[in-house]
Amino acid sequence: MAVTINEDFEKLKEDAEEVGNILFSSKTWFDLGMLGLKVIFIILLSIIVVKIGKSVIRRAFKVRLKGALRHTERRETTLVKLLQNTLSYVVYFAAILAILSAFTINVTGILAGAGVLGLAVGFGAQSLVKDIISGFFIIFEDQFSVGDYVQIGLTVGTVEEIGLRTTKISAYGGEVHIIPNGNISEVVNYSINNSLAIVDIRLGYETDIAKTEKLLEEYLANLSVGYEALISQPIIVGVQDLGASEIIMRITAETQPVMQYAIARQLRRDLKVFLDQNGIEIPYPKMVMYQPKNEV
Repeated sequence: MAVTINEDFEKLKEDAEEVGNILFSSKTWFDLGMLGLKVIFIILLSIIVVKIGKSVIRRAFKVRLKGALRHTERRETTLVKLLQNTLSYVVYFAAILAILSAFTINVTGILAGAGVLGLAVGFGAQSLVKDIISGFFIIFEDQFSVGDYVQIGLTVGTVEEIGLRTTKISAYGGEVHIIPNGNISEVVNYSINNSLAIVDIRLGYETDIAKTEKLLEEYLANLSVGYEALISQPIIVGVQDLGASEIIMRITAETQPVMQYAIARQLRRDLKVFLDQNGIEIPYPKMVMYQPKNEV
């Protein structure tokens, strides 16, 4: 028993001495320093490559903007972001492989194992494949682009980013909706064509319609300040409806995409001031009280 304990003690002592020699060896610290420098160099190089690559992509699309043949600005913005994201994924993945190689880890074996694992996971990741395929066709068919104002299902807002897997929509209140591309079945795009602002103004039955239309036509022909989003002069469509105590006159105005609401609000405000200045009264509910005479 004593012999066994002595042998174990001697072995432990030898192991401790070997560890001490490794820890306090200048070669060990030199190798660790070189390994750290390699890792730092790989990380810095990947960051520089990504930044330069993104800048090259931006410049390439700027050059295309000046050429005779070009896509729409909406689609170019989308493609720029997509290519930049793809570049980042590829470069950083290569950087991870290079760092693993620096630690003398068999990268080939990992990739082979990842391929087999990916094949197995692929059978259970049909939704992921569906998202990627749907994202490809969204971009290829130019269904919508970054900066477009769209409605996807119950979500309404501005497209912030389109990826191969998800789409990010920024709503009016600032919240961001992340929608898997595979769930996008119907899209309403408000940014492709010009919009139409519709303004209904209410007039009393005692109003001279012909005179009012003439005054409004003169006023609408001279709109300038604050109406830069107008495509053409607003049009008086005519009497839209006859209410119980009012005549509803409709005015329409073609605007730049998604600017119809702002133009409609501004028109209502300015038309109210204009009607007041010309003595044209906008009807409002009135109550007539009848009090019978007291019988004597």
